[in-house]
Amino acid sequence: MRILVTGGCGFIGSAVVRLAIARGHEIINLDALTYAGRPENVASVADSPLYRFEHADLRDRPALDRIIAAHAPDAIMHLAAESHVDRSIDGPLDFVETNVTGTCNLLEAARTHWQAQGRPDSFRFHHISTDEVYGSLGATGLFTEDTPYDPRSPYSASKAASDHLVRAWHETYGLPVVLTNCSNNYGPFQFPEKLIPKVILNGLAGRPIPVYGRGENVRDWLYVEDHAEALLLALEKGQVGRSYNIGGHNERRNIDLVHTICDLLDDRRPRAAGPHRDLVEFVADRPGHDARYAIDPARIQRELDWQPSVSVEEGLARTLDWFLNNDEWWHPLLAEGGVETRVGLGG
Repeated sequence: MRILVTGGCGFIGSAVVRLAIARGHEIINLDALTYAGRPENVASVADSPLYRFEHADLRDRPALDRIIAAHAPDAIMHLAAESHVDRSIDGPLDFVETNVTGTCNLLEAARTHWQAQGRPDSFRFHHISTDEVYGSLGATGLFTEDTPYDPRSPYSASKAASDHLVRAWHETYGLPVVLTNCSNNYGPFQFPEKLIPKVILNGLAGRPIPVYGRGENVRDWLYVEDHAEALLLALEKGQVGRSYNIGGHNERRNIDLVHTICDLLDDRRPRAAGPHRDLVEFVADRPGHDARYAIDPARIQRELDWQPSVSVEEGLARTLDWFLNNDEWWHPLLAEGGVETRVGLGG
């Protein structure tokens, strides 16, 4: 299959690109190479005859038309997005332009191509989204595909809007689409503004490890390679017009997750000054911080026979070991905004 992947130099996108090429798919990687899009993330497959790269922005509709016409993909996997909640608090319009307008541009470019090809039933537009569109859960309950949308941040609102556009293009124009909404991803190559790599790198440097509020917020954690497996499965076997929630069955409070990483650091890189838990520092909470996310992945498990394979404890150990062995990847990123300094204060 020839697949155009948007955002293929990003964290999740690059995992999809690496796995798809390993399975023999042709990949066209379309990426704007913003701060979190790193060509190094796909260096292991960049010389493959199955790989092509196109440097383009979703906001550039003529470029999208040109690239799709030139490569004639059998499917589009749309992962490109502004994705960091804290950044969305400081700069919401960037999220609207990329996640809403950019998705609309891509849908129209895809529809033009699909119609020019005779509207083949085999074509797929796979839109990859987040569980954050559902809002916040209380102490019990799970997000299902039928949970009403209730986004709470500029980021989640922009992703909710993009989900609605994809469904509208299917209902109005018949474009063959599949949607997936995932829980929090983690693993190798994650940009260090996100919680898990930030804890790892601050711990290694002996810097304070910031935890919002009291660390009571709960997330369901999904190892990125498990997610990539699920995404390719949904693309190949998912029912047209259907959405699938992808979760790891790995709920943890943020503070418990942070403590687990600290204990792993103690084992691998002990501090003379004392345990890494001593570095934990509670800071002012994020504005509008959702209390709990938890996904029910029963549909994808039942219909597509997918199961997460990596527990949080195993995945955190793998992730930490990757960061310990790849400082040449993350060290140049430390000067980026949001890595060593906080963003998203809402001021």
